Amino acid sequence: MADIFLHLVFGVFKAVTLVYNIVTFVPYYVVCQPGEKLKRSNRLKAKRIEESPDSPYRAVDVALKELTTTPFPECRTLDDLFIRAVRIYGGKKCLGTREVLREEDEKQPNGKVFKKVILGEYNWISFEEVFTRITNLGSGLLALGQKPRCNTLIYAETRAEWMIAAQACFKYNFPVVTLYATLGVDALVHGINESEVSYVITSAELLPKFQGILDQIPKVSHLIVMCDEQKISKKDFPSHINILTFAEVELIGAEPDNIRTPVTKPSRDDTAVIMYTSGSTGKPKGVIISHGNLMSGMSGQCQRIEGLGPHDTYIGYLPLAHVLELSAETASLSHGVAIGYSSPLTLTDQSSKIKKGSQGDISVLKPTLMAAVPVIMDRLYKGVWDKVKSGSPFSRALFQFAYEYKKNSLEKGYDTPVFNKILFSKIRQLLGGELRMMLSGGAPLSEKTQRFMNICFCCPVLQGYGLTETCGAGTVCDVNDMSTGRVGPPVTCCEIRLRNWQEGNYLNTNKPYPQGEILIGGGNVVQGYYKNKEKTEEDFTVIDGLQYFCTGDIGQVEKDGSLRVIDRMKDLVKLQHGEYISLSRIETALKMCPLVEQICIHANSSQSVCIALIVPSQKNLTELAKKIGITGKEIEDLCEDEKVEKEVLKELATAGRKAKLEKFEIPSKLKLCPEPWMPDTGLVTDAFKLKRKNIEETFKPSLQRMYSFA
Repeated sequence: MADIFLHLVFGVFKAVTLVYNIVTFVPYYVVCQPGEKLKRSNRLKAKRIEESPDSPYRAVDVALKELTTTPFPECRTLDDLFIRAVRIYGGKKCLGTREVLREEDEKQPNGKVFKKVILGEYNWISFEEVFTRITNLGSGLLALGQKPRCNTLIYAETRAEWMIAAQACFKYNFPVVTLYATLGVDALVHGINESEVSYVITSAELLPKFQGILDQIPKVSHLIVMCDEQKISKKDFPSHINILTFAEVELIGAEPDNIRTPVTKPSRDDTAVIMYTSGSTGKPKGVIISHGNLMSGMSGQCQRIEGLGPHDTYIGYLPLAHVLELSAETASLSHGVAIGYSSPLTLTDQSSKIKKGSQGDISVLKPTLMAAVPVIMDRLYKGVWDKVKSGSPFSRALFQFAYEYKKNSLEKGYDTPVFNKILFSKIRQLLGGELRMMLSGGAPLSEKTQRFMNICFCCPVLQGYGLTETCGAGTVCDVNDMSTGRVGPPVTCCEIRLRNWQEGNYLNTNKPYPQGEILIGGGNVVQGYYKNKEKTEEDFTVIDGLQYFCTGDIGQVEKDGSLRVIDRMKDLVKLQHGEYISLSRIETALKMCPLVEQICIHANSSQSVCIALIVPSQKNLTELAKKIGITGKEIEDLCEDEKVEKEVLKELATAGRKAKLEKFEIPSKLKLCPEPWMPDTGLVTDAFKLKRKNIEETFKPSLQRMYSFA
């Protein structure tokens, strides 16, 4: 009966839609101009600058010109950029932080206690006020004894004070050292000692981390603490460590004698940031980024964000220690965009730290721009579809019809204003309702998720490709490109070459599309790795006088000049029977299975199969267990149940076949992991990229057992 009902509903929808299309066709066609949209989407976006297969690809805007090196001709360094912004946007709002009204302890059914917060409105400071604080902080650091071109560590969560501290360091020519706030103690000690910092700017929440390691970091003399109303206890620290609050340093800097101290202005070649990577393949490496590198990178990125200006609001919640967030926020400020700060724990109404019934940051801020890593968009995708599936047959049928209708319309160059207003506007509210553009980076975004975001949130998702070593700049999709799964043409600050990789048969002479290892060259390519000459010589090369970074990723350049990342050399494993499998490609395909929250595929050349380690969706796993007659078990017990494992493996195989994976690419065994892989577990980076070595070491006994029975 349900099938007959749904069939009738679909019939009614189709009939109504047909009548609507006939009545509105002419005015709608004139307004939408689908032919023009398709033309813009398919236009040539990048090309080789010579006929040779080894020739680099450049954006058509700069194919015969110089690569861009600055967002504005009059600005040469990062401090120039902010000074220009203050001159133009002075009194406009700049940085915003939500007021914490109160905190509450909330007991969970399993006995655990979670901290929940109730937050108020955003409090804003203007560009002029930020500039005053930057000047005072930088002047205060000078008065305390910090010297130009001497490193200063910023070790804190993303917040307004992080950006103020960074801008002060840029202005006073103190290179900023960044370390992820979730890094373990060993990585923290390594970064501090290697970069030889004496001055550390941290937060009240992270200050206790230093208590047990001060004897291992002998050069540290000053700890400057970002704190709101928290009291800082200095008695737990030795007397030779000078502990001051952020506000105290600003007051020192504001004293008349100190504020008049001459500033050593940086040059383009001066180091702006030593950015430590997340250490996904070993110890974190310090990437040396100059003012000129970041300026070049932003010149290319900003060119792809149409209409960037003071009418926009950006939400900052990703780690500022990651080049994606640092360059996005710095570029936003340079164009007068207001930045409201958030965190993954308070981002949405459903975020774990938001008290039920109160609003998350995004609902209050209503940003027009945001950057996101794929794991966040994948969760939105699954969350919406779970809600749709739990609705009535009629609401499910309506949503499914509208979704497919809009999907087909977008592919033909049309939009669906009626469905956008009536149906998708409710989903848009999950991200504030005003979002006009999203930037995705940090890892591959699946085509399904990208199209879902286009449809349900009614805004383009500009997928980009870049690395810390290229200041996050490499490629960004054209805003008019209606395709999915690609990362766009090179941005105007750099060029891309495809280098043959014979072992994997990825050649720049391949048909129909040239393929090979992606090499990125331009002013955005950094100087190398800090105190690591061997690794610098391995990963960087100079071709025709231009510095290139050898990414280790495999790409193909398609007809319009857009890049598609198709593999990663380190993720390719040759199985026992001689077939290559791509771990990341399999993970991207299988993570769309509703049961999968996080996934890591493991394989080695002595085996003929691959294995999956999965963090399941607790809700969907519980529902699956009920279907096979298992009830009343905690998630930990369900993950150990052989019947549940068997059913999940079946679902995984179905998802793999739908994604057109080969039989040998579909995992033959799996382990269900009840605890989510968060950055503080050491199993994923702050951008939620897998730390494969750490995962392999953590689950080594389980992997060995599964391989022995495979």
